[in-house]
Amino acid sequence: MSTPASKGIALVTGAAQGIGRAIALQLADDFDVAVNDLSCNGPALDSLAAEIMGKGRRSCTLLADVSIEDQVKNMISVVATELGGLDVMVANAGIYSEASILECTSKDFDSLYAVNVRGTFFCYKYAGLQMVSQGRGGRIIGASSVRGKQGGASRCGYSATKFAIRGLTQSAASELGKYRITVNAYAPGPIDTPLCR
Repeated sequence: MSTPASKGIALVTGAAQGIGRAIALQLADDFDVAVNDLSCNGPALDSLAAEIMGKGRRSCTLLADVSIEDQVKNMISVVATELGGLDVMVANAGIYSEASILECTSKDFDSLYAVNVRGTFFCYKYAGLQMVSQGRGGRIIGASSVRGKQGGASRCGYSATKFAIRGLTQSAASELGKYRITVNAYAPGPIDTPLCR
């Protein structure tokens, strides 16, 4: 049986493991899928790309830190050049830490914000710019959490970042809708992934 034609091009950040990996594989049923993670996760990312290509889809791996603007900008550019555009952006990359408000250090808090909030902002911004320039609409999806709806003990920093993603998502949706770009976020509870172990 031949593979149905691709419905477009997707990019998933934080794709080497856990939720990101599962999203990338699910998207590969219908889309060509570019996958991103940090360089330390390169082998797992290569394995994922091979699995996507095994489904008859195109893929490319992008080693980049989403908290660094130039790396995100370049990542979006590479996807558009290598795969022919960008139709779905899943800003999944994120980090987690537990600490009470009395014990959370400014370094921990800043690290959480750099990856979870700034990284999501950069992904939304540069995916949005790419999609607007293409003129064919698109889908942008971010990773919030149940902790982005209700805080919890020992999760002050993490919860704050996930609340921020909700606000960022709602604002981006109100701005990008006129370009036929939808912006949404998913909010999972605890899932048995390496991030939660």
